[in-house]
Amino acid sequence: MLTLHYFSKILTNPNHPYFNYKKSRFLQRLQDARPSVVPSFFTRAAGFLHDFNLDTAQLLPNPVILLTPWIPYGLKFLNPFENYDKTNTASDIYLQLFTHQRELYHHFIPVFTDGSKSTTQTSFACVFINSTLSFQLHPSCSIFTTEIRAILHSLSEISNYLADNYIIYSDSLSVLQALSSLHRHSHPLAFSILNLHDRLVCKGFSILLFLVPSHVGISGNEIADIASKNASALLDNSAPLNDFKHYINLALHSRWENQWYSQSMNKLLSIKPVVETWPTLTNRKADTIITRLRVVTLDTPIVIC
Repeated sequence: MLTLHYFSKILTNPNHPYFNYKKSRFLQRLQDARPSVVPSFFTRAAGFLHDFNLDTAQLLPNPVILLTPWIPYGLKFLNPFENYDKTNTASDIYLQLFTHQRELYHHFIPVFTDGSKSTTQTSFACVFINSTLSFQLHPSCSIFTTEIRAILHSLSEISNYLADNYIIYSDSLSVLQALSSLHRHSHPLAFSILNLHDRLVCKGFSILLFLVPSHVGISGNEIADIASKNASALLDNSAPLNDFKHYINLALHSRWENQWYSQSMNKLLSIKPVVETWPTLTNRKADTIITRLRVVTLDTPIVIC
């Protein structure tokens, strides 16, 4: 796990001395001729990535942006529904409010975005007036990445048109909040959105971000939701570092569980049926005693001092 984490960290830093490392032919011949030789770090990392089908992933580089603490960075968004509790508000109320908002911003061209993540695919969609774009992403991407990638792709498509007024509708509150307050630990695509937005504004575009409730019958949002789930075209294999590391952890844990359950003579399976950490006690001695009692067998004496 540590090998993959550090290797992925190298791939996100173009200034790292081993970013463009190429294994020498001499080292490759040595490892092929002498299997007993301990493989190099990069050989082991490449082997792990191949075993988990992750060798095609392309990690997003960390953006190098200097943020001054006395200047706020971010994009504000509109949220006229913030005072309404979704559990106690009928869908018709949301539709009426949205219709009213569309009348207020009728001179803005609407664009709806949505992201989707399931066990079979990770994808997003952008719905324009005359077209719907949907793409799959690398399976390691989180639902947050799909939502923010949809907004970025919408801005990229908008840049191909003449300067006009656009309003981007998203149902992801977490993404819009992240875009409204950027810091050095923000998602790398958030800085890409900020840079692209600023360039479009300089060209005469006017772009607004708008939060809409999901699954209340808003036509554009429903179309984007269906399109994202039915996406078939692959956009690219890029993924942010945090998503990639989380995906590695899940893959390793899944393989660990499979090995644990497949052991035919696993006498501890009845004691530990699920691979997860034990709850710890505040008292170290009591915690040690409980651990020994869990794994003790009839032919293993236990001494408690």
